[in-house]
Amino acid sequence: MSDKSLAIGMLVFPRLTQLDLTGPYEAFARIPDAKVHLLWKRVEPVTSDTGLSLLPTMTLAECPPLDVLCVPGGPGQIDLMDDEEVIAFVRKQGLQAQYVTSVCTGSLVLGAAGLLSGYEATTHWMSMDQLELFGAKPVKKRIVRDRNRITGGGVTAGIDFALYLAGVLVGEQTARICSFPQTKLRLLGFFRIGTLGFFWILLGV
Repeated sequence: MSDKSLAIGMLVFPRLTQLDLTGPYEAFARIPDAKVHLLWKRVEPVTSDTGLSLLPTMTLAECPPLDVLCVPGGPGQIDLMDDEEVIAFVRKQGLQAQYVTSVCTGSLVLGAAGLLSGYEATTHWMSMDQLELFGAKPVKKRIVRDRNRITGGGVTAGIDFALYLAGVLVGEQTARICSFPQTKLRLLGFFRIGTLGFFWILLGV
């Protein structure tokens, strides 16, 4: 990445699954020099699928060119796929972003915007077959990267996805610090399952 501030845009929309948004946000917000924008049509409260109120920080129209576009999932994704304004925004940003990403059924929004045709991708396991409708190649993995498309599986996979993406953006060592922001850590052990790294740590040493 360049020395300039890293612009990360996360779509916020009615009836999204909040963990798809807030899990990755926790990791993204700790990346050095990153600016995370929560994006929707208007800067007014948006209600998640479980009734949590979320406040966007910027409108779609105000959004600058993004380095990373991230689309979370949730039941409201169905309406998004028929929303011409949102799909046009996702398509425009996705065509110029360095990384085009999603969590859970957010990948179907990327697909509806024409951004997954010919790419391997994943989504919530119940929606896996829908990826083929958009020319994507479904892969039953927690995280799938195909060139600059990075998609995460259902709900809790979003945190693993975000830490993986942080490693891609700023390197694995810095991503570890983003994961564990405490000032005093000792790395006791490390093991890997597939593409995911897991750490044993001792605090306060």
